[in-house]
Amino acid sequence: MRPSPAAAVTLVGVGPGAPNLLTLAAVQAIESADVVAYPVARADAEGMAAQIAAPWITAEQRRLPLLFPMVAEAEPRQQAWREAADALAAEAERGLAVVLLCEGDASLFASCSYALLALADRHPSVPVAVIPGITAAAAAAAAASGQGLPWPLALQQEGLLIRPTPETPAELEALLDWAAAQQAVLALLKLGRRWRWVQPQLERRGLLGSSLFAQRVGWPDQLLARADAITADEQPYFSLLLIRQGWPEVLP
Repeated sequence: MRPSPAAAVTLVGVGPGAPNLLTLAAVQAIESADVVAYPVARADAEGMAAQIAAPWITAEQRRLPLLFPMVAEAEPRQQAWREAADALAAEAERGLAVVLLCEGDASLFASCSYALLALADRHPSVPVAVIPGITAAAAAAAAASGQGLPWPLALQQEGLLIRPTPETPAELEALLDWAAAQQAVLALLKLGRRWRWVQPQLERRGLLGSSLFAQRVGWPDQLLARADAITADEQPYFSLLLIRQGWPEVLP
């Protein structure tokens, strides 16, 4: 293991699933850390971020699982973020280099972002760094393009909106109208159970053939397909949809 840098907490985006998608900066930060922290949904769970980064975590490094409960109530989540910030700060204040592994990008819909905010509020003197990671939307577009489904995320003056899938058909309808008017591509995350009503809605608008469905991007069992090939059944939580409603006028 390399000598530890100055004591700090570094949030490291480890990408959507494939270990070989980690950046060089991410690998160097993990290899240099004294303590490797990572979120878990249950006390007995390993954590997806830790699984992704496993090739670079050594036996000499101390693992620090941090419980981030997947519950709807605000207070348990807020308490967990405060406790995570306190635990990270305690390690850094002992003179140790700490990394907090974040699935995907460390700043985009990341649970670790709440630990970052709690650190700034409760321990402002602790140095913090953030290393970005590849998002699932970017990885899905790239992987599809390499499988005969060319899918540039955005071209020329197109916009790109990345957000969770709306909760209701009416919200999705309004979002699709807005995106069509703005010439924006939509990347809808956390598709999961919503696909049962999203699929027929896109079919009615003639958008299934121009949309990309992606599931568990970066993992060995990833699925990438045109959305018209996916039946209207409930899908896993880690599913997403890329929707393009038209192309720019100037193309090769």
